[in-house]
Amino acid sequence: MQNWSTSIKYMKGVGPAKAAMLDKLSIFTVGGLLEHYPRRYEDRSQLKPIQALTDNEVQTFQATVAGIQESKPRPGLTLTKITVKDGSAAAQLVWFNQSYIKRMFKPGQEMIICGKVERRYGQIQVSRPEVEVIDGADLLHTGRIVPVYPASENIGQRWLRVIVRQALDTYGAIEDFLPTEVVSQYNLLDRRAALENIHFPENAALLEAARRRLVFEELYLLQCGLLFLKSKNKAGGSGIKHAVDGELVKNVETRLPFMLTGDQRLALEDIKVDMQDVTSMQRLIQGDVGSGKTVLAAIALAKTVENGYQGAMMAPTEILAEQHCHTLSQLLAPSGIRIAALTGKLTRRVKEEVLSCLRDGLVDVVVGTHALIQEDVEFKELGLVITDEQHRFGVRQRAKLQSKGTTPDVLVMTATPIPRTMALTVYGDLDVSLIRELPPGRKTIKTYAVGSDMRQRVYNFIIKEVTSGRQAYIVCPLVEESEKLEVQSAIQLYEELHGTYFRNINCGLVHGRMKPQEKDKAMQGFYQGETKILVATTVIEVGVNVPNASVMVVEGADRFGLAQLHQLRGRIGRGEHQSYCILLSDSQNQDTRERLEIMTQVQDGFVLAEKDLVLRGPGQFFGTRQHGIPDLKIADIVNDTAVLLEARHAAGQTVGSAEQFAAIRPVLSNRFGDYFGMIFQN
Repeated sequence: MQNWSTSIKYMKGVGPAKAAMLDKLSIFTVGGLLEHYPRRYEDRSQLKPIQALTDNEVQTFQATVAGIQESKPRPGLTLTKITVKDGSAAAQLVWFNQSYIKRMFKPGQEMIICGKVERRYGQIQVSRPEVEVIDGADLLHTGRIVPVYPASENIGQRWLRVIVRQALDTYGAIEDFLPTEVVSQYNLLDRRAALENIHFPENAALLEAARRRLVFEELYLLQCGLLFLKSKNKAGGSGIKHAVDGELVKNVETRLPFMLTGDQRLALEDIKVDMQDVTSMQRLIQGDVGSGKTVLAAIALAKTVENGYQGAMMAPTEILAEQHCHTLSQLLAPSGIRIAALTGKLTRRVKEEVLSCLRDGLVDVVVGTHALIQEDVEFKELGLVITDEQHRFGVRQRAKLQSKGTTPDVLVMTATPIPRTMALTVYGDLDVSLIRELPPGRKTIKTYAVGSDMRQRVYNFIIKEVTSGRQAYIVCPLVEESEKLEVQSAIQLYEELHGTYFRNINCGLVHGRMKPQEKDKAMQGFYQGETKILVATTVIEVGVNVPNASVMVVEGADRFGLAQLHQLRGRIGRGEHQSYCILLSDSQNQDTRERLEIMTQVQDGFVLAEKDLVLRGPGQFFGTRQHGIPDLKIADIVNDTAVLLEARHAAGQTVGSAEQFAAIRPVLSNRFGDYFGMIFQN
């Protein structure tokens, strides 16, 4: 394994210049090269006689060089032709302006040729073919199942195949770190054979077996990490054992302005059982938009305060943190629970005051952003840590907040419904409770997908709703991977609408690059009903609660995934009035039209999440921002569900065996040291 960490620049034929180009493909070491798996394969193993070659198709055949000639039919054009023959016929191999070709081959050489066949003027011609001389060495580029790698302008396929072959030959002593029992139980190829056949498969069956082994290995290691983290958090019975509910919790529950749904009651029971256990709670509450997760958080916080501890709730944005602070104050403050906010926008004096109160135990519950995990934040006695919209944070950030106390209970919440396979990957270290049932009285949001030819009618409808006393959101198009362009898009849209269609209506603008004070002012105006129409980026995707808002218009809706559109739609439908979501898109792409049509028909976020994962794949499921999942090099959790479940079962056995886990621990440390922090070092 130590050879795998060798810098790629020390490989023969690479050097610093090529290594710099490989850096752009995220290939830094020999191991990184061998785990740079092909993205597809071309079957060039079926050889045909020249006479039987099919016109206008890519074909592979074996032949002997019969002659080489070069001509210049016109200025600036050099034509190199190699005549090849087999027992059935002759063919012409043609290259344009590549004089060096004539020096590469000589009459009598046997070669394998692959390229697009054209029958012209009674001749068989192949332009710019892939050619490989048969010289006793392994064929890499033709005459076999050929790998096609993710490459770049300066790094070509032929060169990649050559250095991968070289790496396999030079660093052939590949350690198989999977326990022999696991390899045997799940009928897996050994690691050397898997790597050999993922890059240069002998046949289709071995390619499939190689991929299964490497997918299993990747998911197994990840699950070992997650399950070890879970066992470590629950180990030794050293968590906080909360008492059964007392008067404070009962008082908070009695004051709730509504009855809990069946799903809420079940999830709350899970939370209470966990908190009353001596091992540390590690639970995820996964609920659709508006399903009432914050209420459960409030009751859990009351429970920890009742037992003499403090609670902390971390949210990814200041808007969401302030929203939670407001909601928790309404639910908890009447029972005497002291609540404070800790965000980046606080003045130094106010921040110091909050920090002092936390240290002295004068604040029971603190709600904040990443500011909560700063070094200067200290608690008198932290008993419960709650993280909202966890996929916006990494495992380390959650662990950092936990470290502020001595094994506090941990509750994680997300309003992004996640399919089970992804939940096992993102939240594999947590126990999961689902809330699918929405509170009674919530009206279905009427959703429409229309083109820009309906824009005038859409804006007229907004005016009608605003005149009736309602409010509206208009979300600007998502500009992929460019927050700056997104902001420009929002500003442009705001100025256009504010100056034309809605010039007589009070409009507001909010985006992620505004100063906190400006953003707060804009949101406050919308909360209080002074601003009637809010033009925004996806900064309002989570946590904004304005019950009077009844219209959501999403410009360029084709740029969003189903899960994100559902999150945006969840900003409306929170009050007593009928709400409407209008998706504007001129895309004629059939898949896009089908995706938007799904939104008009399906309200269940879990159903949409499953469809979104299938349509967009795991890489795009959470968008380009932090999603809390390490990169997978070969596994596809949409299509590799069966292997994922096998790998998790095997990982459970390994983590439960001290001997097996001791052997795999260095591999986990090497692979996931940054992702899981230092847990494998201890």
